[in-house]
Amino acid sequence: MNKGELIKAMADKAGFTNKDAATAYEAFVDVITEALKAGEKVQLAGFGSFEVKDVAAKTGINPKTQEKVEIPACKKPVMKFGNAYKELFN
Repeated sequence: MNKGELIKAMADKAGFTNKDAATAYEAFVDVITEALKAGEKVQLAGFGSFEVKDVAAKTGINPKTQEKVEIPACKKPVMKFGNAYKELFN
């Protein structure tokens, strides 16, 4: 399922127009992005949570040259599904 298909499915499920569903989708993504940028954790009960994790610096190897390369520390957004949601698939 791609973004367009998701928006159409949301519109059909909620009885919205595709335009309204697209607006809701964009608002959802924007709110989550802004919260993560502000350092907040977003928890959706029964679904999962979004947060930003710190990734430590490490040494990697360039596969072409076999040269060691220092990979700097960074932050990355992660999404973790809740146990109740995971159980729906097992």
